[in-house]
Amino acid sequence: MRMGLAIDASCDLPQAFIKEHDIAVMPIAVHVDKDTFKDDRNPAEIQRFLDQKMGSRSHSASTEPCSVEDVQKLFLEKLVLEKDCVFCLTITATRSPINDHVIKASFAVLKHYRDVRDQTTMPGPFLMRVIDTRTLFAGAAPAIVEATRLFKSGEAPAAIRERLTYVANNSYGYMLPRDLYYLRARAKTKGDRSVGLFSAVMGSALDIKPLLRGYRGETAPVGKVRGFEHGAETLFDYVCKRVHAGLLVPVVCISYGGDLADVPKLPGFEALKAACEECKVELMIAPMSITGMVNVGEGALTVGFAAEEHVVEF
Repeated sequence: MRMGLAIDASCDLPQAFIKEHDIAVMPIAVHVDKDTFKDDRNPAEIQRFLDQKMGSRSHSASTEPCSVEDVQKLFLEKLVLEKDCVFCLTITATRSPINDHVIKASFAVLKHYRDVRDQTTMPGPFLMRVIDTRTLFAGAAPAIVEATRLFKSGEAPAAIRERLTYVANNSYGYMLPRDLYYLRARAKTKGDRSVGLFSAVMGSALDIKPLLRGYRGETAPVGKVRGFEHGAETLFDYVCKRVHAGLLVPVVCISYGGDLADVPKLPGFEALKAACEECKVELMIAPMSITGMVNVGEGALTVGFAAEEHVVEF
């Protein structure tokens, strides 16, 4: 059985990994004033967004996740002809409509795929499974990486779905924002009251930043740090402890809304790298999606891993 993966563009993974595993990306259109960006994890498009310094004015941007019709088109014109089973993984359904769009599209895909496959004499059924990773950005990486491992091991679709659901329910996505004013302005634009004006003003004045966690569909602050550099060190140190405690999937993914060359320079990165090497855990560094930068601001840092449920220790 030919297995395949499709992800939404907000799932942060290195482009090399996406190409290596032939992962289809469901794009998001981002409109900033008169500029439009196709967010499909193309490094050149991400760099174009950064080069044009959109960060200061993109809090008012509008985003258009891949529509139901576009998902249907991707599958019926391409994926049902190339694969026999495709798992679609998305960021949490509580923060994006893409999961709902994919589920709705799946009904039409499963209804019409036989007509498409019959025209090319492709025998057998086609399966489409949708998994909500229940987290954000780099937090989606563990389930996606695990899917590729399960494909290689020849696991059956039912077993893969069960395992990915378990990993998703135990995936953690932590975020350290750089600009609280931006985060508050974006939240206000979207009608999200999770970042109040008082908190933004006081946080910016004192350089206090929240550490946010996306976990099981909920996004909430779990700690506070003074300064971005100290925050990165605190976050990396915490992830080191989780790596040593044991992960469900041997991977840690870091995503960053800026020049990736800056990531290894952050305090605590070398210690995290050493911990991953010691525990044989792959450390990935990926650009944050354009959609991610629009929603949380340029320069934000996210880290994702999957582990058994535990008490947050910040």
